[in-house]
Formats: sequence, structure tokens, C-alpha cells
Amino acid sequence: MLGNWTKTFVLMAAITALFVAVGGAFGGQSGMLMALLLAGGMNFYAYWFSDQAVLKMYGAVEINAENNYGNNQFRNYFNMVKELAEHAQLPMPRVFVINESQPNAFATGRNPENAAVAATTGIMQILSERELRGVMAHELAHVKNRDTLISTMSATVAGAISAIAQFGMLFGGGHRDGENRPNPMLGILMIVMAPLAASLIQMAISRSREYEADRMGADISRDPKALASALEKIHNYAHQIPNLTAEQHPETGQMMIINPLSGADFSGLFSTHPKTEERVRRLLALAKQY
Repeated sequence: MLGNWTKTFVLMAAITALFVAVGGAFGGQSGMLMALLLAGGMNFYAYWFSDQAVLKMYGAVEINAENNYGNNQFRNYFNMVKELAEHAQLPMPRVFVINESQPNAFATGRNPENAAVAATTGIMQILSERELRGVMAHELAHVKNRDTLISTMSATVAGAISAIAQFGMLFGGGHRDGENRPNPMLGILMIVMAPLAASLIQMAISRSREYEADRMGADISRDPKALASALEKIHNYAHQIPNLTAEQHPETGQMMIINPLSGADFSGLFSTHPKTEERVRRLLALAKQY
């Protein structure tokens, strides 16, 4: 837990530095001061409200034991999460469904007491009940490890940084030679580099945590092979079925159990998830211990 709190602090500091750098490039000292104030407000918002923002972005609908729209799949999904949360000794998270054909799932929330899990309708149609159980155990492992705060914060703030960089040219694109003349090259550089820097922050916190969530999820479900099978299926379908919301908000891709972006595999350097093959290999090796 200490490690994730440290990562959260470092993330906030990096966010602040990025905002100040962008503000300074676009507006000099006054821009830096404005960006510093904006970074403080963004960090506050990201900590308290980023989970709600991401759920709303994906049009997630909350379900519970009574409000499941008479859908047996939703009812089974809710009961599955409840049983797994009890086994993991976690508070019951809020449970959401996303009307999306691409199979995927994620967890969010600033701590286990304020956590939520979300699964797409596509994942319920494609996976068996046993495989879905493995996926939700993986997501609850993220909750237990307190990964959800830093992943959701990074998604929210990376989106904000990208927006600021894109709008930066409206404010002159920076200054040069101590004068108030626009510097188009500097503006273009910031438009390219700020989103890239935000993505690098996400990549630094995404890869290793997936291995640990796989391991702990397998322990929660007591079924590593089911999670391995689910990962293979989701990986294959996710590259055939586009997720339009994720494509419009690529900074949220690192929250998903499998990267939902259609161009995710063009380079290992820019992948926010470990290779699915390696995750499956580790899970199958772990299964020999059960």
C-alpha cells in the first residue's frame, strides 16, 4: 500500500510539473502561475471525482440485487462480484454494466471503501461464467492492491493535459527571445510532448501491476486457468471489435484488463499492458500449484 501511495504522490508531482511546463511555454511566468493553480485544482478533482468521471464517460449503469433490469446475466454478474469480494475480504464495491460490444472490464475508486467494478455487455456474452469470475477476481485484486486510485487519476489527468496542449496554440504557442511574439515551433512541440509525457506516466504504473493483479486474482478465484482462458478470448475479440469511447479517450485504455485500443500493438514501448501471451504463461505456471 505504501508503494501505491508513493506512486500517487509522484504522479501528482509529475502532473504539476507538466502543467507548469506547458503553462510556462505558452504564457511565461503568468502562464506558469495559472498552470500551477490549475494543477492544484486538477489534482483535487482527480482524487475525489475521477472515478465518477470515467464511469460517466463510458455510460456505465449501476446494478444491484434489486435493480438488475430483470437480466439474469446482470444478476449472476452482481452475485459473482459479491461472492468474490467476500472471499477477498473486501467491502462490496458498486457494480456497473457498460453497453459495449467489445469484451472488457475495469475497476475504479480511490480506495476499497469507495470502489466500483464495471464490465461490458460484450464480455458477458463472450466469456463463460467461470472465465468471467476470473476476470472479476482480477479487478478486485486491483481494488485490494489500491491500484484503482492511481490508474483512474492518471486517466483523468492525462486527458486534461492532452486537452491543454491541444488548446495551447490558441494562447500563442509560447514566446521567444523574451518578446511576446508567438513561437509556433514551441507550441507544436508542446502539443506533441505533453500527451506523450502523460502517456509515459501511465505506462510506468501499468505494466507490473497487471502481473500482480493476475496473480492475486487467481488466488481470489482459485482458478488461474479460467483467467488465462479469459485473457486469450478478450485479447482476440478486443482487436476485432472497436471500442469507440476508448478510441476517443485513449488515456483510459490502461484501466482495462486488456488494452482496448485498436493500435495498441504497434510497439511494445507504447503498450500499457504486458503481452497477453506472457500473462497467460505465468497463470498456467501458477495453476500447477493449485
